[in-house]
Amino acid sequence: MSKISNVLSMIEILSTGKKYSILELSSLLEVSPRMIRVYKDEIEKSGIYIDTIKGPYGGYVLNQKISLPKRNNTKSIINIENKENYNLINKAIKEERKCLIEYYSKDRTNTTKRIIHPLDIYCYDDEFYTTAFCELRKDMRNFNINRIKNIKILEKF
Repeated sequence: MSKISNVLSMIEILSTGKKYSILELSSLLEVSPRMIRVYKDEIEKSGIYIDTIKGPYGGYVLNQKISLPKRNNTKSIINIENKENYNLINKAIKEERKCLIEYYSKDRTNTTKRIIHPLDIYCYDDEFYTTAFCELRKDMRNFNINRIKNIKILEKF
C-alpha cells in the first residue's frame, strides 16, 4: 500500500481507543517498525496527536475522536460510463470553474440544464455525488454523477 493509505489505516486502527505496540501496528500494516514511527510523525505534523506509552507494555494510543471518510475497497465503484463525468467535475473543482450540466430527473424521463459551481466530490451508498452551488435553484445541491447526461466546463466563478 502507499504511504498515505498506510497513514489513514493507522489512524483508523488507533481510533478504536486501544493501545497498540509498534510491532502490532507494523504487523497489521505489513511495514517495518521504523515506518510506524515515520507514520506517527507524519500524523502528528497534521495536528493529530498520538500518545506514546513507554515501557515493556507500551505502545501508541489515540485519545481524540477523529472523523475520517469511510474508505470503500470495492474496485468497481466508478463504472466506465461515469469516469469522464467524474474526471471533468474533479478538474472543475481544482480549477474553480463552473459547469453546464444536463441532469436527469430521478426517473430518468426528463432533463434540466443547470449551471453549477462544484465544490466537492464524495461517495455515498456506492454512488458518487458532487456538492455544488446550483444557479437555477440559487442554493447548494448534491448531484448524483450517474445522473449527469452531459457536462461542459465553463469559465471561473
